[in-house]
Amino acid sequence: MTQLDKVLYTAKTHTTGGRDGASRSSDGILDIKLSSPGAGGGGTNPEQLFAAGWSACFIGAMGVAAKELKVALPRDVAVDAEVDLGTNEGGYLLQARLNVSLPGLDRETAQKLVDTGHKYCPYSKATRNNINVTLKLV
Repeated sequence: MTQLDKVLYTAKTHTTGGRDGASRSSDGILDIKLSSPGAGGGGTNPEQLFAAGWSACFIGAMGVAAKELKVALPRDVAVDAEVDLGTNEGGYLLQARLNVSLPGLDRETAQKLVDTGHKYCPYSKATRNNINVTLKLV
């Protein structure tokens, strides 16, 4: 297991009621109602939150890669993340697809940013060899 040399930030939340409850961050900025996927409960679900967090982090990781490669990350960079909740004989699990848009970059450079971003992104590291992940340059 990899150990941290330095903690840069700690996210703290308090969640009640599970998938049909609520979650609030310690600073109060995040204050959301939760609901199960497809239940129509009027709240977000953990899979949506995971997709949003991963895609934001992935863009940040590509920014680090762009600086290393000495290229400008496009202002309109976007990641459309899709996180599936499913089952198999072992119970519930996730799989994901990250569809990355890097307009204005040649395909080779864009692919390098995607590959390096996936190498650097903490969410990608956490899921590597744990769930099926597909990266697609769109």
